[in-house]
Amino acid sequence: MTQQEQARLRVLNNLLAGYMTTEQAATLMGAWQAESHLLMDKAYEGDATRQLAIELGYSPVVPPRRSRLVPWKYDEELYKRRNEVERLFRRLKGFCRIFTRYDKLDELYIGFIMFAAIFDALRSVV
Repeated sequence: MTQQEQARLRVLNNLLAGYMTTEQAATLMGAWQAESHLLMDKAYEGDATRQLAIELGYSPVVPPRRSRLVPWKYDEELYKRRNEVERLFRRLKGFCRIFTRYDKLDELYIGFIMFAAIFDALRSVV
């Protein structure tokens, strides 16, 4: 884990523990101008989709198809981590309340997503 990731984790821990407000956390998180990557499946490797991602300020991470005449380079290690995101969504599907959206207020919905993520992290530790 890099120092920047550790710093972000400390900010999130302080936010969850109630030591700082959401505005303070957003200010600190916004101070880091990290490059935003967009992890995409091979099905979205078309030129138009990649160009749209670049125009929106993302760095697309998608492998080219073998039939490409001019393949591009991509971050293979970051692309391998795409599977972690997919597995997280699969585990969050176990919380029916998230996918059926019982909560009417956005704050309650986001709060339950955080609760489910914390529960999932604790389940993997114990």
